[in-house]
Amino acid sequence: MKQLSETWFAEGRIDFELKKYTLLAYLQEVNKHFNENKLYPQLADMIFHYNNIVAFRENKKYLQEHFPKKITGLQMQKLQLLYEQMIEDDELMQELEDIIHYSAGKIKKTIHNGTEIYEFVSEKINITPVGIIPLDIQEGYFFLSSGQGKSTAVYHYRLSIFEKHDEKYRSIRTLFIDNWQRSIASTYEHIKSELIRHWKDLPNPAVYSIETPLTFPIDETLLPVAKRSLVKFISAAA
Repeated sequence: MKQLSETWFAEGRIDFELKKYTLLAYLQEVNKHFNENKLYPQLADMIFHYNNIVAFRENKKYLQEHFPKKITGLQMQKLQLLYEQMIEDDELMQELEDIIHYSAGKIKKTIHNGTEIYEFVSEKINITPVGIIPLDIQEGYFFLSSGQGKSTAVYHYRLSIFEKHDEKYRSIRTLFIDNWQRSIASTYEHIKSELIRHWKDLPNPAVYSIETPLTFPIDETLLPVAKRSLVKFISAAA
């Protein structure tokens, strides 16, 4: 799938019809993924592009402050030059304003389609601690089980806190360990014991089971939603 560049609306010829069809072709591909219940990375990209064009419309300084990691210095310079051109060229300013206004509406609608799927999936997720949870819950394991099968994907997780614009956020990094088949003998508690036995650096880990009856795509939907749900669950318990 061809991606939109971070500065797609400012590249090349600033022409409403040209940018309109560029955007619509991209959104058609995104919605095709959403129709297959595949959310990521498309949903995150949509949110970025929406915030990006709105931020540019509001203030070039705001854009620079809020997206330093995504946009390179060369791209930022291009946007700053374009912004200066807009101030001096009423016709160019109006054309770009039309592009941004149209694009913001279309992207927002597509984001809504994706967030409906996200909310549906998150409502179907159930998180339960496995055994006794230690005081330190910043690192541990979670078991992801979907559908009606007995297969369980085991992941290691590590939480971290980062600051952005005077606010603190939690992020989560995960590492896939293995797939286990649950049975009468191989319960969640048994899997936890095996992890402790094999991974000596975590003798008393926090472990959570994340279950859902859904059979949506794992990597594109269930895993990303499960990770965000776990962060919320742990944050609420901390």
